[in-house]
Amino acid sequence: MIQRIQTVFLLVAFILDGLVFFNPLYSHAMQDPQQWIGIGFAVVLTLAALLSIVCIFLYNNRPTQITWVKRTMLVQVASLGWGVGILFSLGGFGVFLWDELLGTGLLLLGLVAQILALRNIKKDEELVRSMDRIR
Repeated sequence: MIQRIQTVFLLVAFILDGLVFFNPLYSHAMQDPQQWIGIGFAVVLTLAALLSIVCIFLYNNRPTQITWVKRTMLVQVASLGWGVGILFSLGGFGVFLWDELLGTGLLLLGLVAQILALRNIKKDEELVRSMDRIR
């Protein structure tokens, strides 16, 4: 399980999603007067992080793992969109929003890690299928 590179990528995605909770982007979302924005962001972010961990433990069944990683990527895209929306609601880009931009970058890097995990899971599945043809 841990010796597979896709496990490392999914763990990195989990860690990056978790780091957003300690970023000013999350604190700005929670301080918003309309509370549903912060609560929704927290729920989507938590769901994306937990699904990354769940996908790690589906290593025995690669086709199921592929479908769950795709679903996790959809949730990650939703959290990225939510983060970008929060960033734009703060007033656009500027020198005073570097920390918030870092939080959005963490979400984007989490998505990239999930894409790399999906690519490596597919490579493993193709390798297994090619070995089945040889037998």
